[in-house]
Amino acid sequence: MQVAEALPEFADAFPFESFNTMQREALPALIESEANVVASAPTACGKTALAELAICRTLQEDGTALFIAPMRALTNEKEGEWERFENLGYSVYVVTGERDLNPRRARRADILVMTPEKADSATRKHDSRRYNFISAIDCCVIDEVHLLDSDRRGSVLEVTISRLRRLCNPRIVALSATMPNIEDVADWLDAGPETTFAFDDEYRPVDLHADVKTYSHGENSFADKYRRLYRALDLAEPHIRESGQSLVFVASRQDTVQAAKKARDELTERDIPVGARGDYDFHTETQRLENNTLRQSALDGVGFHHAGLSKNDRDLIERWFKEGKIQLLFSTSTLAWGVNLPARCVVIRDTKYHDPLEGEVDMSPLDVLQMLGRAGRPGYDDVGYGWVICDRSEADRYRQLLREGKEIESRLAEDLDAHLNAEIAMGTIESLEDVMAWLETTFYYVRARSQPAEYEFETLRERVREKLDSLVERGFIEVGEDLSVETSSLGVLASKYYLRLETAARFYNLATREEITDEAILETISQASEFDSVSARQSEREAINAALGNRGNTLEAGERKVLSILRGAMTGTTPSELSGDAWVIRQNALRLLAALQAFCDRFADLRATNRISRIEGRVEYGVSDDAVGLTAISGIGPGRASKLASKDLTSPGDVRDVGVEGLVTAGLTESVAERVIENAGGLPAVSVDWGAFPEEIALGENEICEVEIESTAGGANAAVRITVNDVEMTESETFLGSMTVPVGVFGGNAEELTYTVEVVFPDLPLQPVVESRSVRVV
Repeated sequence: MQVAEALPEFADAFPFESFNTMQREALPALIESEANVVASAPTACGKTALAELAICRTLQEDGTALFIAPMRALTNEKEGEWERFENLGYSVYVVTGERDLNPRRARRADILVMTPEKADSATRKHDSRRYNFISAIDCCVIDEVHLLDSDRRGSVLEVTISRLRRLCNPRIVALSATMPNIEDVADWLDAGPETTFAFDDEYRPVDLHADVKTYSHGENSFADKYRRLYRALDLAEPHIRESGQSLVFVASRQDTVQAAKKARDELTERDIPVGARGDYDFHTETQRLENNTLRQSALDGVGFHHAGLSKNDRDLIERWFKEGKIQLLFSTSTLAWGVNLPARCVVIRDTKYHDPLEGEVDMSPLDVLQMLGRAGRPGYDDVGYGWVICDRSEADRYRQLLREGKEIESRLAEDLDAHLNAEIAMGTIESLEDVMAWLETTFYYVRARSQPAEYEFETLRERVREKLDSLVERGFIEVGEDLSVETSSLGVLASKYYLRLETAARFYNLATREEITDEAILETISQASEFDSVSARQSEREAINAALGNRGNTLEAGERKVLSILRGAMTGTTPSELSGDAWVIRQNALRLLAALQAFCDRFADLRATNRISRIEGRVEYGVSDDAVGLTAISGIGPGRASKLASKDLTSPGDVRDVGVEGLVTAGLTESVAERVIENAGGLPAVSVDWGAFPEEIALGENEICEVEIESTAGGANAAVRITVNDVEMTESETFLGSMTVPVGVFGGNAEELTYTVEVVFPDLPLQPVVESRSVRVV
């Protein structure tokens, strides 16, 4: 069937002219009805077109479609691909955590693209003006719905879809690679037999031969990588010799680079002919690559691909691989979920990978199947070859996976208490009766009903009640005598900042201490449950001990690793042995510090909040405590902040005082200095006028004085505290423009009274402003 025949007004939205067999069979359900649809099919069968058909149906009805992509890289890719819809006059808007949300664009979009995490965030905040667009979705397309079975992310997708259906009940179209229990997913999403499609391997455009190859596992993990690499090259070699291509999946970005380097040498050693070596036009074309290491590799017909490359380089490598100029490509798993880049031979060299937060973990069965599904190029190969390289002890497990596939399980039970807390915090669960009604909307409930023994279905309600009781005991929720369920401040903060409940309890304990120190803050972050699986390898421990000295001696090894990375980040001196994990740990720590700020804002005082703000600034920018206040000025990054601080310029006020000439003397260009001075003018500069404050007072006398506190530049939220001899007299929170505070001066028993005004800005990494006056008692 021709696209123009089925959807004449959308013919230009598809990159082909006619539908294949699989697409033709699903087409009536997608464009001739509004029923929910669930479809599973082998990789490379053209499932993306099913998503686009559902979107076209929605656009025909003047509705809004939401496309949920499994990875952030895919959302950006869809933005480029779906310029085809833009060219037809429809608006496509990608909403990810990387971008500042434009609510106006989101509300006006015809097609929204999100990850499960961003959709979760949006549905949690659906009643805010910023995110109310999510309640107007008419059709939700879930790409790779088998993500339900993914650690942590699976439960996020599950509760998000359940929540979205309660909010606006959109049409659901769920797409997946082959899954044996598609009926369970269809049951969950209320897709009937007539709109549930299980396309088997007969629909694969190329037959797949998949098997396992073993290697001899040794004591040295580095040597093991090379054993597996040589095994992979053995499998790829015959295809490369026949001018075919091989795609090898490895564990990390760095592994793609190192494997490509070694493979180039090995291809030469084995005298394997590669067409690119003699193609001088191609050699010229490789000059377009921005990554020089990648360019050197591409000259020999070998490439590497990962999300850290520039878009220009990724696009070029993908095109050259499709054209056959790159014959051997090393990639991370991102490519398996994203670009349609088939190869005659696909090899999974690494079935385990190092996660900075989880330690060494097994690649998920879903990832394995997704990768192997890339084997075979439609129109070029009759058979695709897929191989898993693993230790002999794991061979049977992988052979069973290849033979039987993987049933999709719910992961909700792993985080059930946190998700229950979130629903209660949002107000979608208001009673014990609502709890069970909510549970019945989940895939967890459907799967438990389908597999009662494995999920212990008979005791499911009792276990949910135990989770609720635990939430009550820990202070996250309250249950009334009428069986109503309400959230607490603790529960709201845990939900708002996506915290594990153990972390939220730890943050609450810190925020309610009498004294909160920098060390306590850093150790609390290091002990967060989000870092539970961080491990310190033996090779890292010496560097950790050298970095920390006697600090953090009561912490576990993994916690000390996090602490040393945080302390290194604060000074820009992270030990090289820890650099591989430092970025991920630092980004997660910044998120946790922002959450801890909110806890202190709610349960502590604003001085603690300001202290955390300064630590957060130092972790983010790698500057000293003296310099961190300068990072509040737009246009000043870590380099300029450190340069100015070395000249004793440590605050926006100092910057304004020296003017353009002083900043030029300190090392800035005149144009930069002018911009910095202008931006600094929007930040507060505190002036304290003590007025007629006395220098002495007679014993037994008293006098009421007025102290004026104002910002002579920009205003900001502030806490103003006045003490006498370290005893608090008054504290107030205000948006500091100008304020007058009455202060009582009393001639008591002390020989001298020291009055101190302290102004802190909780939302800015500025040092507290402290000024004192002494009064003699005579």
